[in-house]
Amino acid sequence: MPDAPLPPLQIVDVQRRVGAELDRIGPVIDELGARFADAGEELALVGGPVRDAMLGRLQNDLDFTTSAHPDVTERLLRGWADAIWDMGRAFGTIGCRKGPWQVEITTYRAETYDPASRKPDVEYGDSLAGDLGRRDFTVNAMAVRVPGREFEDLHGGVVDLAQRVLRTPGTPEESFSDDPLRMMRAARFAAQLGFTVAPEVVAAMTAMAGRIEIISAERVRDELVKLVCAPYPRLGLTLLVETGLAAHVLPELPALALERDEHHRHKDVYEHTLTVLEQSIDLEHRLGGGPDFVSRFAALMHDIGKPRTRRFESGGIVTFHHHDVVGAKMTRKRMRALRFSNSDIDAVSTLVELHLRFHGYGSGEWTDSAVRRYVRDAGDQLERLHILTRADCTTRNQRKADRLRRTYDSLEERIARLSEQEELASIRPDLDGNEIMGILGIGPGREVGEAYRFLLELRMDEGNLTPDEARTRLLEWWAQR
Repeated sequence: MPDAPLPPLQIVDVQRRVGAELDRIGPVIDELGARFADAGEELALVGGPVRDAMLGRLQNDLDFTTSAHPDVTERLLRGWADAIWDMGRAFGTIGCRKGPWQVEITTYRAETYDPASRKPDVEYGDSLAGDLGRRDFTVNAMAVRVPGREFEDLHGGVVDLAQRVLRTPGTPEESFSDDPLRMMRAARFAAQLGFTVAPEVVAAMTAMAGRIEIISAERVRDELVKLVCAPYPRLGLTLLVETGLAAHVLPELPALALERDEHHRHKDVYEHTLTVLEQSIDLEHRLGGGPDFVSRFAALMHDIGKPRTRRFESGGIVTFHHHDVVGAKMTRKRMRALRFSNSDIDAVSTLVELHLRFHGYGSGEWTDSAVRRYVRDAGDQLERLHILTRADCTTRNQRKADRLRRTYDSLEERIARLSEQEELASIRPDLDGNEIMGILGIGPGREVGEAYRFLLELRMDEGNLTPDEARTRLLEWWAQR
């Protein structure tokens, strides 16, 4: 995972790749282009698909721009597409599916933001050139007219793509005034593509960072998720911090740069956090899928409680007691502000709150009861907690790192053994609520909850009990209550 942008490409390689990719998708783009041409309309493959074709990474999502208005587009797709939808009609977009291809076709546009508005005013444009000029970056402002496959690059996108540089078609100030979210998109594309951002673009982002405030929390959240789940999130996050954008959308992150960690092993907690994020990504294979936002965001947020809990002790010692608990509360607050789902909020904040728990394990002194509680408290986030805890070791002392790894290996082995014996992931008391009420002769109420919690603690401390043993212990507790 690079700390710096990727090296340049050769233009001849770019041209060869795009030719091969266009041949691969030829049947769909040529057929569709012919339908529009026969109706006297223009159609061009545009934006991300053209860029990705040049990078040799074209997916099944194809974006087109057209002179046709949505009603005409919809009519031309009938009889050709397998399915059609118009959820984006208000923005001039009609979507469809053709075999394995997901297609979106948008009328030439010219959209701008009112200085105080969160939503764009959409107006239809009248030319491909005008449409390309309003796009966010030159590498996304290239098009291939179909069916003739004529390449359009009015803003030097091919050269910028070969150099792996993000520039805007016009001035960045104009671009970001039209849509401030493009500042976050710059950071996101840096993280996704490993590109650098042109100095004038960085300068405009820095000067205009406060304008991101007019963008809805949902749109900011979506860009942040894409950035965090990108191949090179450090590049994007660093850009957000250095331009001041992070101070508006995720202020807890730049705040970490003000703190040194308690071991003085890293430049600051901010750098430690980015390292933990990268190490967490290296362990994602344990989850069995692709990029995992919850795991990555927990790594990013796990130490945000440190600035609020920093204390200076005698002898120059700095402590951050309870930063896990404080950080979990801060995580909930920030994720709510960004309109994350309750499930994501619960998952990430649980991981932040539990990320220090392992350090009480020592060299294996935990009882089986403590191991059960660790599993119970982690719940369905246990595997992610394993990842975060392992990733949180960034010491340069190899002997210490090896010792921590072996100790956590030991904990995971104990969890596996106990799980085989006791189904730890679904620990319940040995008696359910109905059985408790029947044994104690009581109805629903607070006392049933108290009895349930007593039996759950008993289950944690002693493992499985037989029904008779559980009944006896419950009656003893009830008599002494």
